Amino acid sequence: MAQILTWRDRFTAFLDRRAARKAGRARIVASFATPPEPVSVGLVAKGRQLVAGEFLFSGLRITNPLLSIWDIVTDNSDVIADLHGCEWLDDLAALGDESARARAQMWVFDWIRRYGAGTGPGWTPDITARRLRVWIGHSDFLLRGQSKAATDQFMQSLGRQALFMARRWHATAPGLPRIAAVATAITASVVLNNGSSASVDRAVAALVVAGQGHIDDQGTVRTRNPQELLAVLTHLVTAAQALHATRRSVPAEVSGLITRIVPVLRGLRHVDGGLARFHGGGRGAEGRLDAALAAAGVKTPATQPTAMGFARLTAGRTSVIVDAAAPPVGPASRDAHASTLALEVTSGRRPLFVNCGSGARFGEDWRRASRATPSHSTLGLEGVSSSHLGQTDDELLSDVPRLVRAELVTDSTGRRLDLSHNGYQPSHGLTHARILHLSGDGRSLTGEDLLTTLDATDEARFDHVFDQTLRAGVRFAIRFHLHPDVTCATTQDKEAVTLWLKSGEIWIFRHDGAAQLSVSPSVYLENGQLKPRPTQQVVLSGSALAYATRVRWSLAKADNTPLAVRDLARADPLDVADQT
Repeated sequence: MAQILTWRDRFTAFLDRRAARKAGRARIVASFATPPEPVSVGLVAKGRQLVAGEFLFSGLRITNPLLSIWDIVTDNSDVIADLHGCEWLDDLAALGDESARARAQMWVFDWIRRYGAGTGPGWTPDITARRLRVWIGHSDFLLRGQSKAATDQFMQSLGRQALFMARRWHATAPGLPRIAAVATAITASVVLNNGSSASVDRAVAALVVAGQGHIDDQGTVRTRNPQELLAVLTHLVTAAQALHATRRSVPAEVSGLITRIVPVLRGLRHVDGGLARFHGGGRGAEGRLDAALAAAGVKTPATQPTAMGFARLTAGRTSVIVDAAAPPVGPASRDAHASTLALEVTSGRRPLFVNCGSGARFGEDWRRASRATPSHSTLGLEGVSSSHLGQTDDELLSDVPRLVRAELVTDSTGRRLDLSHNGYQPSHGLTHARILHLSGDGRSLTGEDLLTTLDATDEARFDHVFDQTLRAGVRFAIRFHLHPDVTCATTQDKEAVTLWLKSGEIWIFRHDGAAQLSVSPSVYLENGQLKPRPTQQVVLSGSALAYATRVRWSLAKADNTPLAVRDLARADPLDVADQT
């Protein structure tokens, strides 16, 4: 629900409205200094849904083929931002047929008629920045077949919005919103020949300050959200390319930020080209990560054993990425998850073990559930997460693990990660240790999860909890959430699970019998889906009855799975949205 609570918010909104009205009446002649190209890629299936009148924005779903997108009535600020940010244009452009172009042109020119004079809820720096990026990027798609008068109208609207951004980017919040707004102001001004050198220089200086304030010396962000880091890189690269194209110099500080970010993102990249899905971030649109890395022009590989607190094992066709650091705290933890020591496994182009993802788009209940430890592929104690959600409205993380360790060891048989965290020590006296070993050919991943006390104080705390359970022990579950495209079945003896990937690969999951194996329902939460996708999870459950409890497990390719798999076709996940 959109609410303005403080005098500062009300004053900012007043200044936005005043600047919008002035920009909306400005006489501007804009033209492209360089041919624009799209900087973002949409989903074909979402484009089909839009053409068919299927609208899904921040959890709001409406089906009406005759409805204009601007006739959707809502007071939800997230939905308003999605509508007026116009990033749905990416999906229509990805579809790219005549019906998609007609729908895109109708909605964009209808926006100009309704709101182009500086009215409506879409005139804030954050939303205008989103809209400008896609309008400029897809201008060829929008203007094809249009009259000169319509083209002039479109270009004038771009110029007015660019003028508004040049005057109001400083009103955005520090961090990613400021970086996005300033980078868009720079790009719009130079690409549209619509800004004085002084205003561009001020924006470039502001981009340096915003970037250095948000990206640390290691090239990471405090939220530890991989997708946020990708967004920062995309904005920095886009602004740098616009400056290059118009023969303006790119500050060394901006180039330095790009150089620091690239190897971190390479360390967060699975072998399928997607990002690890942690702390509110998704895998990113198909191909966006690789496109950003290529556009950056930085060849530095991922040289550190951990990147932004995530450890990575790769061999053959397999990648394993583990959350190997404590979650963020304070304001940076607003979307953070209790995912310490959670893992993701990808084989070739197919994710295998995943985390459930962020449920923010599906309502507050889903958002809270997705942040808890059971929504991640790691060990959790019954009824307890490794970090706790605060009880205040902002729901920041509290009581996070104070000590998280990660050590990478390489030997003749492959690479091993030794990990541990003490998130359960204050409440149960237990430390969770996890050992992961990936074979040199990537065909076998062995794991060991250990719950143990470390000293007499831990033992006393465990004894107290143990007595409270009437000596039934501390219940635990080690979860391995499966991607929805993975099919699984337990063996007759219930000692193993067979996993089939759409590539034709077959993996076998086994355990040592120290816990009970089961397969239960799970969900896969993904932005753009009409609803959560059902999937399954492999669970090893049991009770900690002593000061040390150990569970060993393994994941290995079946012997008849070839070394190389031809896997070229990848279905758009939204193609199955209506079937789930």
